[in-house]
Amino acid sequence: MSVFPFTDLSNLEHQDALPEACDTLIIGGGIAGVMSAYFLAKQGQHVVLCEKGRIAGEQSSRNWGWIRQQGRHPAELPIMAEANRLWHQLADEVGEDIGFKTTGILYMASDQAELETYERWLPFARQAGVDSRVLSAHKLAEHLPGARASWLGGLYTPSDARAEPWLAVPALARLAKRTGALLREHCAVRALDMSGGKVAGVWTELGRVRCNQVVLAGGAWSSLFARSQGVVLPQLSVLASAMATNPMPAGFPGGAADPSLAFRPRADGGYTIAHGFSHDFYLGPDAFRHFAAFREQVKSGLKTTRLRLAAPSGFPDAWRTPRRWPADEQTPFERMRVLNPQPNMATLNAALDRFAEVWPQLGRPTIRQAWAGMIDTLPDEIPVIDRVSDLPGLIIATGLSGHGFGIGPAIGRVVADLVMERAIGHDLTPFSFERFKRGQVLKPGLAF
Repeated sequence: MSVFPFTDLSNLEHQDALPEACDTLIIGGGIAGVMSAYFLAKQGQHVVLCEKGRIAGEQSSRNWGWIRQQGRHPAELPIMAEANRLWHQLADEVGEDIGFKTTGILYMASDQAELETYERWLPFARQAGVDSRVLSAHKLAEHLPGARASWLGGLYTPSDARAEPWLAVPALARLAKRTGALLREHCAVRALDMSGGKVAGVWTELGRVRCNQVVLAGGAWSSLFARSQGVVLPQLSVLASAMATNPMPAGFPGGAADPSLAFRPRADGGYTIAHGFSHDFYLGPDAFRHFAAFREQVKSGLKTTRLRLAAPSGFPDAWRTPRRWPADEQTPFERMRVLNPQPNMATLNAALDRFAEVWPQLGRPTIRQAWAGMIDTLPDEIPVIDRVSDLPGLIIATGLSGHGFGIGPAIGRVVADLVMERAIGHDLTPFSFERFKRGQVLKPGLAF
């Protein structure tokens, strides 16, 4: 199996010189940070994005490539519907093939309880103008010819889409650069520079940059950075494994999943395959610190989550990872430029077995490449998109909970208008940072 390409730091694309000052500095080169930079640059802001490793090096290139409205938390649905529209525009604007196609997404229900969950969710889809519908077993079989499985029905959203993450996010970064954003890879932000109780800039490993506002879009590293600045963010990460197969005959053109199998065709002729809901969770200090906040997730996820002891070092919540550091010393972000965990091959092999069981005529797929990514998540599985009142000038956009690739363009647009203090167009109350203090965390489980 080949090495995951985004771990290579020998030939970085974005090496813009850091200015002495800018309007807004963005921490993190995943899709949320890249799209925030793009929309801020479109509004005339002098914006700088700093990425400790490389653009899209972590979860933004490791996800399934689904652009999914289906099954979203009701609070996210209006923003995701906007994102779906933005993907159509951006696919034309980037001037590159990013594998964007409107192919639909399909969930298969193995029991009546799953079908009833889909039915309960449909009113939220209709309210957001999303074209989801529940399928009978017969209609489901029409979408999955040749499948040998006892599904009772499914949920289908024709307007959902897919793209190739490792093509799309770097292409969007190039678009942001052409629009006027400055991008610097291999440049970790070590600390905020505070003056008079508010943000006055940042300290990077290459020196200080003055700015009025900072957007923290650091994915799985956001909580660690926030904690070093005295901000407690109950964010944890789970490991998700995925793989690419060698070329195979195409069946359903979009993304499809049941609890034990998720797949979609790839532009290279193979499939991206993963287990439907299985994850690995590493028990580190923050897991115990935030246990109470994640109690509902623990209750609902024990059957599909493997618990493991976190590594001594190298991960955001590792036991030896420091939580504070001086701005003139090396930080955990520089010691781990690209978070590149090992995939759980047992989980992936189980998914391959399931694929072969459902499509015996295709046989067991062969793996061309396997990888894993750390999905940053919050207790209610929806993000924080908000200003931090205790640190004026800091905006947090994190906790996208594995949903970030699809919704990323609209998150960037929302963050840009939040920075510019313009009308957002969506209710951001569910995404408030203060919700954790007020006890207004939404229960997970309204999304699937």
